[in-house]
Amino acid sequence: MFKKSETPVVVGGKISNVLGPDTSYKGTLKSDGNVRVDGVFEGHIETVGNVIIGPSGKVLADIVASSVQVWGAVRGNITAQGRLEILSTGRVWGDIKVTSMLIDEGGMFRGQCLMMAENAEPFALPTPQAQEPAPGAADSKPLEAVPPSDAAVAQPVEGPASDSASRVQAEGADAPKLAEAGASSVEATTKPVEAIRSVLTSRSRRKAAPPTDDQATP
Repeated sequence: MFKKSETPVVVGGKISNVLGPDTSYKGTLKSDGNVRVDGVFEGHIETVGNVIIGPSGKVLADIVASSVQVWGAVRGNITAQGRLEILSTGRVWGDIKVTSMLIDEGGMFRGQCLMMAENAEPFALPTPQAQEPAPGAADSKPLEAVPPSDAAVAQPVEGPASDSASRVQAEGADAPKLAEAGASSVEATTKPVEAIRSVLTSRSRRKAAPPTDDQATP
């Protein structure tokens, strides 16, 4: 397996501007070529080429370049039209806006990342359309509950229960009359039976009596 180089690699041609490890600079740096920072820089860096931050470089600035390679430490926002590489010793604090990004094992990034790309708008799900109310539904009003009046409360409810109750009351009121009618019908039935019994008894007595002297002689 090939091991990755531990020294910064020049990207996109030779380096035109170098800030040495024993140098510090504060201000704005604009260039049309590549820039390498091994010292301390504070301010703003803007170039058409690439920017390399060496292992000993410390940058407290915003960087605008074609591509950026970080071996040291950067505190600021980075905008790259190409690629941002944060190598194993690199540290970046800030927001970045790049087309592509690489973070090597051991590298650190803390901030927000915005990837630039064509047609990068997020897709949206179709929103459900509200259903239109049916004709006449808007004019209709919900029925309001009407409290019962005193007359309605006083009147008994008609139904099977009320019919049975009234029937029981009528039968209870007519009970004495039914008893009298039953007694009279029983009495009327027993009178003919007693008359028949008396006739049969008298006939049997006549047959059982012995004939008299007048009846025995012809």
